[in-house]
Amino acid sequence: MIVPFEHRIVIFPMGALETELLKRIRQEICQTFSYQTELIPLPKDLSFALDPDRNQYHSTLILEKLASLAPPHAIKALGIVEVDLFIPILTHVYGEAQVGGRACIVSTYRLREGLSPITEIYCNRVAKEAFHELGHAFNLRHCKDQTCIMHYCRTVKDVDRKSDRMCRYCKVLLQDEIKRLGGV
Repeated sequence: MIVPFEHRIVIFPMGALETELLKRIRQEICQTFSYQTELIPLPKDLSFALDPDRNQYHSTLILEKLASLAPPHAIKALGIVEVDLFIPILTHVYGEAQVGGRACIVSTYRLREGLSPITEIYCNRVAKEAFHELGHAFNLRHCKDQTCIMHYCRTVKDVDRKSDRMCRYCKVLLQDEIKRLGGV
């Protein structure tokens, strides 16, 4: 069952993201999270989040911006960017989320490692990380099950190894959170 229009997951793509990739993410979000999606282009200027010493973008600053840009009917906001992201305690991140909050972000930058952008492996990596970060936004934590989509990944090989689905435990937690938010 699909949640009514007033509740949507807004996707903020930035850059030259492949239409096929966005279509796949939208379809799978609808199936996994039971929310329709809406695309709103992200402003191209992320210079406010650039750390010139690292030549990377501070993902937490972008998350705050995403949360403020999301329209009132957006239950969650997912940013998909092509820039290299970091948080101060790590050299890089594939994404970040406001756990139990409104916004999350995924970077395609390091998920392309050794691939051209339109391969199936690349699409799988981006989709997995998008669902992982959305899971955090829906209040899920990292899972010990190495096959679960909510398992923490240190490398792209870890991303490739994990499933594109949640374990039974995380799935129940997600369903409970969606019900709590007024969903199905």
